[in-house]
Amino acid sequence: MTKNILGYATHSATTELEPFQFERRALRKNDVEIDIQYCGVCHSDLHQARNDWGNSLYPMVPGHEIVGKVTSVGSEVKFFKVGDTVGVGCMVDSCQNCAACNHGLEQYCECGHTLTYNSVDRHDQQPNFGGYSERIVVSDNFVLKVPLNLDLKGVGPLLCAGITTWSPLRHWKAGKDSEVAVIGLGGLGHMALKLAHALGANVTLFTRSPGKEEDAKRLGAHEIVLSSNESEMAAVKGKFDLIIDTVPYAHDLNIYMPTLSLNGTLVLVGYLGPLEPALNSVQLILGRKAVAGSVIGGIAETQEMLDFCGDHNIIADIEMINIQEINKAYERMLKSDVKYRFVIDMKTLKSS
Repeated sequence: MTKNILGYATHSATTELEPFQFERRALRKNDVEIDIQYCGVCHSDLHQARNDWGNSLYPMVPGHEIVGKVTSVGSEVKFFKVGDTVGVGCMVDSCQNCAACNHGLEQYCECGHTLTYNSVDRHDQQPNFGGYSERIVVSDNFVLKVPLNLDLKGVGPLLCAGITTWSPLRHWKAGKDSEVAVIGLGGLGHMALKLAHALGANVTLFTRSPGKEEDAKRLGAHEIVLSSNESEMAAVKGKFDLIIDTVPYAHDLNIYMPTLSLNGTLVLVGYLGPLEPALNSVQLILGRKAVAGSVIGGIAETQEMLDFCGDHNIIADIEMINIQEINKAYERMLKSDVKYRFVIDMKTLKSS
């Protein structure tokens, strides 16, 4: 039996989010129903709501940083029970059969993974609606267990910003004595600092903005380098095994290439699009350096990341908002006016 649900939706690229009634599907045999307590606000929510990437489906209920309690499970669900504290991130399904899925990398599903919102269910072809809502129904293969010691208010952003930075840190084997740099201090960047530090790496923040030293060090950076300062950049020439680039817009990568060590890699996790200015390949060839990309992470590594955060008591730095403040929050995000992630208290939805 389908359920009528209240959420917040936008109906076009130019309209604000507002209360919206819609139906959630009835539980399938492997589904988990979750009462949503908190939902993080990702910059991609803003991009999708305003059709910045040209693929938005309306009406749209955003939200893919979801934390809540299990309220019901399908007949074949074995690993979750009513009352469990769980999370849902950016994906809710994939083909489960291709080479990527068989390696636990559902985010690279050859048939295309199914997004939590702005996507269509691969079984019934109905639109998916996200976490700015009372409840959600998700396949158990895409539900995550949340460590009980973590403050749930700061867990949601781990399921996007956390895993987006954890996946490359793990893939490129960041750990004790690794030299890791992070470009940009926002939602992604602050999680990269925390996770790299907890993994035992020596961590540096690249920033163009003076005055971030105190906050960066609190979050785990050992050193701060102003990328606009030539002498500071020269002082870290050849230093970094791995650079996590979290900047969400086109920017010059060439200035960072000299700071990579032999075999070093710069990984783009924040920007989608052509590189401007163009990348000079001489710096890559004369040092076997690489520029790579990475997107979120598979379900197994997301669970690994959550367990690691539980062991090290890591959550995101957040500002809690009521759902009625979401349009104002979007405007503040455009000005980078948040440290470092908005999270919606979903019980405020009941007053809409």
